[in-house]
Amino acid sequence: MDKGGCMSIAEMILAVFFPPISVLMRYGFGGKFLLNLLLTIVGWLPGVIHAFVILSKKETVSNV
Repeated sequence: MDKGGCMSIAEMILAVFFPPISVLMRYGFGGKFLLNLLLTIVGWLPGVIHAFVILSKKETVSNV
């Protein structure tokens, strides 16, 4: 199933209540997750905004 650019209802709910968990589910433990965790610790709203921006972007696959 193609996940790029399409947020499910579960991802939207998680992005509002637990932003780092929603990013972790989509991208795994990495830079995007750590940045979202930091933003959520600093303030809940920056974490939510970052989660929605990251989850709504369409992924591009590089063939390198």
